[in-house]
Amino acid sequence: MLERLNQAMEYVERHLGETVEVAEAARIAATSEYHLRRMFSALAGMPLSEYVRRRRLTLAGAEVLAGRDTLLEIAVRYGYGSGEAFARAFRAMHGVGPGEARRTGATLSSQSRMAFRLTVEGGADMRYRVVDRPDFTVVGPKTRVPLVHTGPNHAIIDFVRGIASEDVERLEKLSDDEPRGILAVCDGLDPSRAEGTELDYYHGVITSAAAPEGSAVLPVPAGTWAVFTASGPAPEAIQYLWRDVYMEWFPSNPYRGCPGPEILRTRLSPDNSEADAELWLPVERDLSRPASRADSPS
Repeated sequence: MLERLNQAMEYVERHLGETVEVAEAARIAATSEYHLRRMFSALAGMPLSEYVRRRRLTLAGAEVLAGRDTLLEIAVRYGYGSGEAFARAFRAMHGVGPGEARRTGATLSSQSRMAFRLTVEGGADMRYRVVDRPDFTVVGPKTRVPLVHTGPNHAIIDFVRGIASEDVERLEKLSDDEPRGILAVCDGLDPSRAEGTELDYYHGVITSAAAPEGSAVLPVPAGTWAVFTASGPAPEAIQYLWRDVYMEWFPSNPYRGCPGPEILRTRLSPDNSEADAELWLPVERDLSRPASRADSPS
């Protein structure tokens, strides 16, 4: 998987002065466009679209300083329809406009080419199982929140704090299917997974009961789910679980992510210092990759 991902990155690099077709990059990586975007974001720490933009502006910066072509020629070469649009993007990355950079020989920023390698660090086992599930329904309060890559999501924190404790207790009693209890459910994420894009957040349960008044309902179709568990200090155990799923499990197993809600069940110790986490992600078999012993749950 990592070799194919690097081949896709080579395709991106060769087409920075043209149109980068994400569908073609996904074909080279032998995966879906949806999964490529998700995996790249998790591994690189930025959306693929942001990486492409930064690489183009890095190359454009070198050409601006070289002084051989006009600024408009450089702008068009890297996909900008006008000098003004190019100047805004250039300034946003480099902190200086292209004209000033050329006149003064300013110091510019650089986005290095990315390549992905497998590094063995801890050798710890990842605990997971793969489950085929019939359709089910999530019920609970819902809001729109921005995606936050690192640190606390204050929009979610404020939303959960605003739910009355008696409403949470009544909701929890409706839970009648796995994963049981109050869940954090994220749905409708933007394919780019860019920070600041919005998603639907449900603070709810999986239930066959009627939804309480004022609750939202999320029907989830039948499908296959990879279920990961982790325990440790809070919130690091949860953050490391997300990281390890994308950096270690997906590249090592014949599955890929597919559209659907992402479900997290968390149980905190009385002093909130320790957490037990269970993460449910919708997946499908990657038919381009052979099954192996890694396909068996550990």
